[in-house]
Amino acid sequence: MEKKATRERILDSALTLFSEKGYDGVGVDLIAEKAELKGPSIYKHFKSKEEILDVLIEKVEGYYEENFGSESHLGEIPFSVEELIDISLRRIQFTLHDDVIKKTRKILAMEQFRSPRIAKLSSRYSMDGIQGMYQKIFRKMMDDGIIKQDDPRMLAMEFAAPVTLLIKMCDREPEREQEAMELIREFLKYFTMKIKK
Repeated sequence: MEKKATRERILDSALTLFSEKGYDGVGVDLIAEKAELKGPSIYKHFKSKEEILDVLIEKVEGYYEENFGSESHLGEIPFSVEELIDISLRRIQFTLHDDVIKKTRKILAMEQFRSPRIAKLSSRYSMDGIQGMYQKIFRKMMDDGIIKQDDPRMLAMEFAAPVTLLIKMCDREPEREQEAMELIREFLKYFTMKIKK
C-alpha cells in the first residue's frame, strides 16, 4: 500500500513541477524533494525521469477520458440541443478548473516545441480528439433526429475551434475567464440554434 502512495506522490510532484518549470527544468532530485523522498529512492519506483513522464501521461489520459470523454468513450449523449449546451458547459468547466487538467495543459503547451511526441498529444487534446468525439456525438444526434442532417466533421470543427481558443485565452489571461465564459455561452446558443431541427 505504501509503495502505491509513494508512486502517486512522485507523479503528483512531477506533474506540479513539470507544469511550473518545464520538463527540462526539473531533475529527479527536485521531484524527490517535492515528494518528500531522498533522490535515489525514486529509482525504486521509476527507472528514469522519462518513465515518470510516460506514466504521468498515461494516468492523465485515463483520468481525462473518464471525466471529459473521448472518441472511444463518448460519455453522455445529449437528447436535446439544450442538453448539448449543459453537457458542453460542464466539460468546459472541468477543463478550466480541474487542477490535473490545468497542469497538464501547461506541460503540453511548454513541451510541444521540445518533443514531437508531446506536440502530437497537444494536438490530440486541444483539437483532434475533441473534434473526433463531437463528430460522433453530432452523428448520433442526427441519427436520433435531434439536429439537422449536416457534415458532422465540419460541425465538430466549427463547434470545437472557438471554445478551444477561448480556453487557451483563459490559460494565458485567467482574469478574462468570465468574459470567455460569456462568449462561450453565447456561441453555444448561436451554434445550437443553427443546427436544431
